[in-house]
Amino acid sequence: MAIPLLICDDSAMARKQVKRSLPEGWEVDITMATNGVEGVEAIRAGKGEMVFLDLTMPEMDGYGVLETVKNEGLKAVVIVISADVQPEARERVVSLGALEFIRKPIDKEKLEGVLNKYGLL
Repeated sequence: MAIPLLICDDSAMARKQVKRSLPEGWEVDITMATNGVEGVEAIRAGKGEMVFLDLTMPEMDGYGVLETVKNEGLKAVVIVISADVQPEARERVVSLGALEFIRKPIDKEKLEGVLNKYGLL
């Protein structure tokens, strides 16, 4: 059964890059969101059991998405993919429940390594 995967990023180019970086043969049903509000709605609708989340977005940023997921007890495994690589950002997303933090631009091997590390493949 395919995993409902949400790619939440305001950049169309970044969303496409993440999609192209997914492991071959990984059974996922992909939904795209262009901001945090759309992302939360998709997670609430069951379309984001697995989430690849940008931090800097309009309307609601990635931190807001993580806070909403945590506060509402939503079922979502979140991996943050962001160019904001400051140690404070990494610490904050992990404290909000993100599984991992991957630097943009995404590296296909790094993504696959993280998915394998947590048994998500």
